[in-house]
Amino acid sequence: MIAPVTIPVVPAAARTAAALEAVVPVLRTPRTVLRAPRLGDYDALHSITGSARGVFEGGPSTEAESWADFCGMTATWLLRGHGMWTVETRAGAVAGFVLIGTEPGDAEHELGWLMTDAFEGRGLATEAAIAARDHAWSVLRLPSLVSYIAPGNTRSEAVARRLGAAPDGTMLDGQIDVWRHPRPEGAA
Repeated sequence: MIAPVTIPVVPAAARTAAALEAVVPVLRTPRTVLRAPRLGDYDALHSITGSARGVFEGGPSTEAESWADFCGMTATWLLRGHGMWTVETRAGAVAGFVLIGTEPGDAEHELGWLMTDAFEGRGLATEAAIAARDHAWSVLRLPSLVSYIAPGNTRSEAVARRLGAAPDGTMLDGQIDVWRHPRPEGAA
């Protein structure tokens, strides 16, 4: 485990972390709860980004790279008012992550998802992404929403299709496909 995760959290810092967690909206679906990331969720993220499956995210990532991603995607809640949610099953297991994010090089807000091996193929990514997408349109009122998917990542392409997104060009010289999410009728 990476050192920043194992260093004890002092009470004052724990109170600050709890205050941040309180501002992240909790979204509920029939089978999941989308909640603020917690320090203990890092291992689940690294199990995805640090594995061979991380190749679709430019990896596999080292522990330090996964930690930087974890911190960056969590920090966007403070900087932009949106970010990464941990997708937790109703039984309390960390199933993966969904985010509304902006990273260097992004031209638009991104809807992204990452699921752990144990929870892939169950429809949880779609269910959680629908909740995040609906939040993006109805609460954040974003002007547009896309998903950036590496060519050949057929599982993510399938999730995007189930969400109603369609391919809309590429970026980074064809290294990433852009999938556009249609704005719902009547959305501002």
